[in-house]
Order: sequence, then structure tokens, then C-alpha cells
Amino acid sequence: MQLVVARIGRAHGIKGEVTVEVRTDEPELRLGPGAVLATEPAGAGPLTIETGRVHSGRLLLRFEGVRDRTAAEALRNTLLIADVDPTELPEDPEEFYDHQLMDLDVVLADGTEIGRITEITHLPSQDLFIVERPDGSEVMIPFVEEIVTEIDLAEQRAVITPPPGLIDADQAVIASARDEEDEEGDGAGGDAASADGASADGKDA
Repeated sequence: MQLVVARIGRAHGIKGEVTVEVRTDEPELRLGPGAVLATEPAGAGPLTIETGRVHSGRLLLRFEGVRDRTAAEALRNTLLIADVDPTELPEDPEEFYDHQLMDLDVVLADGTEIGRITEITHLPSQDLFIVERPDGSEVMIPFVEEIVTEIDLAEQRAVITPPPGLIDADQAVIASARDEEDEEGDGAGGDAASADGASADGKDA
């Protein structure tokens, strides 16, 4: 199967190098020298990676036949696509490829249906599942072990234990109102709410 592994950004320098937005957890494997990649639009490729290096935290690639800034700039926004064996698994058993996670059913520990994963967003701090609910609405679920407790590929499901308010906003409103009442009472509730908030931020990070 074909997977998007990077998007070409702006040209770097005058010798044909380009910056790339990496969209794979294994850039050394997918974007190493000698890799031949299909492209979108198709007319821009295929492209063979000649060299790669990291500069100021960004991956720079040079492709065979691309020798100057003009040719490099012409590739801007091109998607790089790799052929991947659908049965291939990451070396780390706790990691998964995007295509393995797409369309998994998302359920609570008691089996309650939440929705279906329709997109995975990769952020610098964490990955997010975009989950489509039965009513057509969407919810974002951080892919962290405190929230996503199990990925069962055999059963095609992801089991989650969401904190209050992550799935249903009204739960967050109720919890917030409760905290305010506690603060007006003796102040103890404020400390507990602050601790809960810090914990939630830690999980998301």
C-alpha cells in the first residue's frame, strides 16, 4: 500500500536541497539515501533521494537530478509517497503505523461506543486521534497511554479511559461548576482542581 511519508517545503540554499515536513515515525527507513518515492502530483516524480541531513532541527533532502534552487523550489508542496507492505509492523510493539489505526472503533472500557478513527494528526508534543462520533460530530483524543489504554488490532478497536470533559463537554461544565462551589466554600476544592488540571496537562503532553 502507499503512504504519504513527507511533504516538500521550501528550497534550502542554491544546490537543490529542500526542507521536508516529515510524516513518518521512521524517517531513517522511509527517507534515507536511495529511497525511490512516488509523488503527488504524480508528474513531479518518482524522486530518488540522493542525500539527507538534519539542519537546525529540520530534515533536508536532495534528489537525484535536482541541482539548483529553481528546480528545488518547483517541488514545493509535493507529497512524497512510499510503498509499504500492509503486514509490516514497527520494531517497537507499542508503536503503530497510521494505516493500522485508521478506522478502528473507539470504545470505553465497558464497551460503550465512542466512534471511529478517521484521521491521525501528528503534533510536536503528541499524536491525536480524530474520532467521528455516530452523530457525525468529531472529538480529538490524545494518543497517550493514560487515555488510550489498549490498541487491539485483531478486534479492530481502541479502548480509552477519557478524563471528564474530553468526550462530553457538558461533563466538563458540571465539573467546573462543582470546583467553583468548593472554592467558595473552604478553598480546598481549588487546590484539588488545580492538581487535576496539572495532571490532565501532563497526560496530554
